[in-house]
Formats: sequence, C-alpha cells, structure tokens
Amino acid sequence: MVHKHAFEALDRTLKDVLSVGDSRNSELPFGGKAIVFDGDFRQNLPVVQNGSRQDIVHASYVHPTFGRLVSSASIEEINDFAKWLLEIGEGNVGDSNDGESTIEIPNDLLITDSTDPIQSLIDFVYPSVLDRFKDRDYFSERAILAPKNEVVHGINDRLLALFPGEEVEYLSSDRLPNHRLVLKLGVPVMLLRNIDQQNGLCNGTRLSKRVIEAEILSGGNVGSRTYIPRISMVPSDKKIPFKFQRKQFPITVCFAMTINKSQGQSLSRVGLYLRDPVFSHGQLYVALSRVNTKDGVKLLIFDKNGWPTNQTTNVVYKEIFGNL
Repeated sequence: MVHKHAFEALDRTLKDVLSVGDSRNSELPFGGKAIVFDGDFRQNLPVVQNGSRQDIVHASYVHPTFGRLVSSASIEEINDFAKWLLEIGEGNVGDSNDGESTIEIPNDLLITDSTDPIQSLIDFVYPSVLDRFKDRDYFSERAILAPKNEVVHGINDRLLALFPGEEVEYLSSDRLPNHRLVLKLGVPVMLLRNIDQQNGLCNGTRLSKRVIEAEILSGGNVGSRTYIPRISMVPSDKKIPFKFQRKQFPITVCFAMTINKSQGQSLSRVGLYLRDPVFSHGQLYVALSRVNTKDGVKLLIFDKNGWPTNQTTNVVYKEIFGNL
C-alpha cells in the first residue's frame, strides 16, 4: 500500500534525478520509468488525524496490485485458512454491513477458558517463557496483539511481573503519561522512535533489554548489540494545542503490542486479545495474517459483560477495493 503523499514525493524525486541527463524526463510521470507498486489494501490504511472514512480512503493510492501471499511449507495445510483470511480482509464474512460487521470466529481458533482466559492466552503465545527468555528467536517470532494501548500495557505489566530478577525503574524528567518505565533483565522491548535507521534502530524494532544495552531481534541487523540513549521526545499529535517535551528512553516492553505496530511482521505464534473490538479498516485481517498457519493463532474475545465469546467486529471499507 502506498500513501498518496509518498506516491507524489517519489514522483518528484525521480523526475529531479532523471532530468539531470535529459530534461525531457521531467515532464513524464516518474521520469518516464516504469514503476510497479505492490500492496495489500486489506491491511491498515494510512492514518488521517481526525479524518473521516472518506478522507482515509482518499489518502490511499488505489491501483491494480499484486496480492500479499501467505507462504508455508505445506500449501494444503493453509489453503482453507488463507481463503478465510482473504474473506476477512475483503469484508465477505458475517453480515452484509459495509463498514462494520459482526462475524463468528471458528471454535478451534478461540481461547475458551473461563477461569483465567488471559493466562491461557499467555501460555499459548509464551509457553515456558521463564525457561526460554534468553533464547533470541523465542521473542522475535511471537507476540500478543490488541487494538488499544491500554490493553497492551496491561498484558505487558502482567508478563513483566512473572519475570525473576530486580526491577529497574527509569523515570522521565516530567510527570506526563508513561512517566515510569520499568524493565528487567531479558525482557523484550520495542523502539518508539527512529534513532539510527542505517543500523536498524527504527520505530517498531524489537530488542532484548540488557540494562539499556540491547540486542536487536528484528529487521536486517538481528543479533547486533546497541545502546539506547535517553532522548528528548515531543508528541506530534496535532490535537494538542501546545508542545511539550519529555526526556526518556524511547522504548516500551513488548510482550504485547498494538495491531498497527505488528503490521509488516511475520510471526509463528500470535495471540489476539480483543477485550474491545477492532475499530479501523483491516485491523482484524492484519492481526490474523501475521502467522503462516492456522495453528499459530488464537483469539480471546470478550463480550460487553466480560465473558469469552466467539463473536467480534470486522471493519472493512469496501470502496478501497473499487478500482482494483
């Protein structure tokens, strides 16, 4: 998927570069070069602050595209699951509502334990976590996903409490939300800001904490050791009428992460925790398609009364597929 502004910026850049040798190129789309865009419009669409559904769809560059492939060693094992995923992504499961629809999740994908369902979800995603936390690959291939940060923080706090060892507390220089960062040796963390993109220190990179010395777990620099500095951060939310600055380590514990943060990652084990339903286009599809096989995902869905259920909401803006 290509954001409209990125599309326009790429067009301008190619024209500038190619016009050096031949000024006629500057008048042609993309400097006269054939450009192929590959994307999956079943996934999350660009974020438009305070934007309507129409604004979000308009911000996406819609053009015939190749689909995202779900790969596995055995196509036969995933064939039905892949078809179901595509139906989820295109909004063809459940009732005929265009936008939001209620769907039923197959029982074999559900966490149904009513005694402690959250612990059952944790055990599915992180079995024997205290025995394997020193294994780099263990954390890089699994995650618990949820739509909202509030739920993610709750899961991270619960798993952090299970870890042995002394807590290390890092306080920011102010009292704004997330003022207190608590870590333990071996806990996986995620970067919240771009620090050094060339060396793999980008927003969303997963790391293994070593007293703010960290080991990279994802991307092209897996296994590299790095040091995370405390930096000044200024929120970019335009809804805030003033700017404030906080100095803190740009990381967060990441046993669990939001669905949006998981986009682009390939995992072997995913637990989807839907205490609240998804709220934007493609979120459910993104969460479910992080894995290659049906055996790699389980969902814990709560109804309005806090009881496990097999029904949830799927959000799909079908007009995004209109020109494909």
